[in-house]
Amino acid sequence: MIRMAVSEFDEIGKDDLALAGGKGANLGELSHAGLPVPPGFVLTTRAYDAFVESSDIVDAVVGRASVARAEDPAALEEAAEGIRGLFARGEIPKLVDDEIRAAYEKLSKDGETAVAVRSSATAEDLAGASFAGQQETYLNVRGAEALLGAVKRCWASLWTARAMAYRKRQGIASETVSLAVVVQRMVKAEAAGVMFTANPANGRRDQAAISAAWGLGESVVSGAVTPDSIVVEKESGRVISREIADKEVMTVYTASGTEERPVPEGRRRQSVLDDERAAELARYGAQIEELYGTPQDIEWALADGEFAIVQSRPITALPEPMADPPTDWSVPETGGMYARASIVEQMPDPLSPLFADLIEGSVVRSLQKLMDELLGRHILREDDLGFPTVNGYAYYYYKLAAMWRLLAKSPAAFRVLMGSGERGSVTRWREYSHPRYKKTVEGWEAKPLDDLPATGLLAGARELLDAGTEYYTSVQTIIPLAATSELLFTGFYNRLVRRVGDPPAQTFLLGFESMPIRAEKSLYDLGTWSREHPGLARVLEGTPSDQVALGLLHADEPPAGVEEGVWHEWRSRFQTYLDRYGHTVYNLDFVNAVPADDPALLFDTLKFYLQGERQNPYERQRRTVERREEATRAVLERLEVPRRKVFGRLLKWAQDVAPVREDALADVGLAWPVMRGMLLELGRRLFEAGAVEKPSDVFWLSRDEAEKTAASLDAGETRLGSLSDTVAQREMLWRGQRRVTPPQLLPKDSWFMAMERLMPAASEEQTGDTIKGVAASGGQVTAQARVLGGPEDFGQMRAGEVLVAAITTPAWTSLFAMASAVVTDVGGPLSHSSIVAREYGIPAVLGTGVATRRIQSGQNIRVNGDAGTVTLLDRTSTADAEQPLLEPVSRVHSLEVSTRTVARFALATGAVVAAATWWRKRRRS
Repeated sequence: MIRMAVSEFDEIGKDDLALAGGKGANLGELSHAGLPVPPGFVLTTRAYDAFVESSDIVDAVVGRASVARAEDPAALEEAAEGIRGLFARGEIPKLVDDEIRAAYEKLSKDGETAVAVRSSATAEDLAGASFAGQQETYLNVRGAEALLGAVKRCWASLWTARAMAYRKRQGIASETVSLAVVVQRMVKAEAAGVMFTANPANGRRDQAAISAAWGLGESVVSGAVTPDSIVVEKESGRVISREIADKEVMTVYTASGTEERPVPEGRRRQSVLDDERAAELARYGAQIEELYGTPQDIEWALADGEFAIVQSRPITALPEPMADPPTDWSVPETGGMYARASIVEQMPDPLSPLFADLIEGSVVRSLQKLMDELLGRHILREDDLGFPTVNGYAYYYYKLAAMWRLLAKSPAAFRVLMGSGERGSVTRWREYSHPRYKKTVEGWEAKPLDDLPATGLLAGARELLDAGTEYYTSVQTIIPLAATSELLFTGFYNRLVRRVGDPPAQTFLLGFESMPIRAEKSLYDLGTWSREHPGLARVLEGTPSDQVALGLLHADEPPAGVEEGVWHEWRSRFQTYLDRYGHTVYNLDFVNAVPADDPALLFDTLKFYLQGERQNPYERQRRTVERREEATRAVLERLEVPRRKVFGRLLKWAQDVAPVREDALADVGLAWPVMRGMLLELGRRLFEAGAVEKPSDVFWLSRDEAEKTAASLDAGETRLGSLSDTVAQREMLWRGQRRVTPPQLLPKDSWFMAMERLMPAASEEQTGDTIKGVAASGGQVTAQARVLGGPEDFGQMRAGEVLVAAITTPAWTSLFAMASAVVTDVGGPLSHSSIVAREYGIPAVLGTGVATRRIQSGQNIRVNGDAGTVTLLDRTSTADAEQPLLEPVSRVHSLEVSTRTVARFALATGAVVAAATWWRKRRRS
């Protein structure tokens, strides 16, 4: 008999998604492979289509579903209720009814066999979107009449409020979906659960993660019980870890369905699966994963000593594999201090291997050169300085004897740094450091990459990194100058000038031009210009950010609806922006892309400006300047001559230096686009020679490996040994290291750990609803948080959210235009985050130490930039329960007021000396 509505499991497979839905197609495929799947059949989408057509409800269903919006739960629930009524009143066509009864009779010997009735949507159980739990499942259904009723309810569950909301968020049109139904003989499970054939906690593909509980698997899937957790090494079957839970309830059969019952006391803390059973289940998982070629989420049951596979679907959102996070912070050399500060603040993550190998010598050489200039030659001896890594994180290393010599010389260094002559910090930056750096970059930029040998590419990258490091080190001499000028002005104003009702000191230092502000206005101008061309605006708004580089910048023809002249003008303007500002680094490690080679990082901000959602930066700056000038006039008019002179000179000093600091920092990455291009060209050649799987793998090689493979290429070798496994292992180790927060000072039991108290630090042990930090920019805001780990997350930011990050650098400035407030783990009142937040007029609480751990995206928080607090208003269960995975380590935060950590003590006392020196010079002039 030719059937319209029903297909047996052995009649369908993975190619029958449109007919059997995701779950049905998967069960058919598993049956074909000989896996232990309980028998059953699939009521195909033809049956659903026949039902809705014969009941004449198609237009009514789609109409109701289309009206409600994903963000309007009440409207969705109202639509779902109406659709349920339509399905309840409908009649199953006789042909479909007959086929269901016949299939059930074949499956059920006595007509009363219990079956599970599960939805199987055509857009379900796919690698890109999991619809698990969006439709309904009915268990322990007995008899043909009960089965027919369960089928109708299952069909209707395609239109529950949560299912419709999920499809709307996924962009799946209502008129395109249909539903198959799986009918499967129930397993009288003694135990059941879920198995992931890759470990979702660490992304490891060589491990299977099993959840197991007593009774039916519904209690595990629904979250009603905390199951046992077992991790198995798939290849060997060895149990790596086991956590036995207190399993209070289990789901069991009843005469009319299922219910939850207490687990007998003696079994609550008994392990559900022993090692042998866990290994057997893991072998089934490996077989299923091999069948589908991708990690699987599998529901299983154990009955009469045999496993049954109830369903399998691809795992979605599986993290990349990562090693176990490190816990040992032992240092490679004793007798010195390891400190994360200064340049290290631009390296918040563990270093990639090639960068770590190359940067160590660069930093030591640049610091040695600077200190020779500031303090006199031979103040530092061989091996006094180092730049090693501990668990992948970079640290300055100072021998203790060298620290004391540096401290003794710090007053002399401050006199040089604060000088206004040719040796002064600002003059040195303008007339020597910046021009020299720029010339080096331009020299290498002019050399075609194809003309350079492989070893020449590596040598060029080393020279550019050396130049960038030396430049950054020179910029660090400006930071004490900027910090001291602001601190002295603020102290004088607050103690001897400010009255009740007067604006804060920062008001007098805002509204000046700097590189980040110019970059913001330039991007705003591009968005405004683009908005004037509707066809172009529609194309830009509809283009995903990750398609910008190839889809827009390098397209041969303009997109449909965009005039050719407009298109070429837009590309020219965007490229000009990238040429001018695309070198801004998010992280000094060159494994990270910069906007010049990955403009996706800026495109979301451009679209934000294109929509005109936030204030005009020109207007914001104009109002800031007006407030500043009005406040300045008011103060100068009321002060007597002595105080007016001091106020004016301190103010001018602070105003002159602050923009220079931002300009200098913004150009640190000048070499990065050229340097990354050279290394990626080397990576491309290594890829063609079979050494790596993709060009970017070059960043995960050691210096020795890069040098040897480059030399082999230059020697004419066309096939090289593969380093892919080595690269994969290093990436996995790096991801594990990235999960921890490194201590700012090491060794942790040393006497100089007392230096932590001199820095704006908050304990990582903070608990409760209020998180304390540094009050860096005034104001109060209540809004949803957006926690960003780095540039790869920038596209998640939405207008009006609170930006929460570990630390921000100048490259994050574009997000400040979208944010209503800023909260960071690391930072102080003179850090970049603080300065930019004030310019944008948004509250900032910095140096919390715990923000990215304690706050979750979407959580409502209150940011008080005056008090330096963040209040958690709707703490989720995850946020409440989340504990550090490792031994807590203190996050210590820099004021960014020193050339190096060892000089922080000197700054505390040296600022007075420097101020006095400056004041004497001013009086003589």
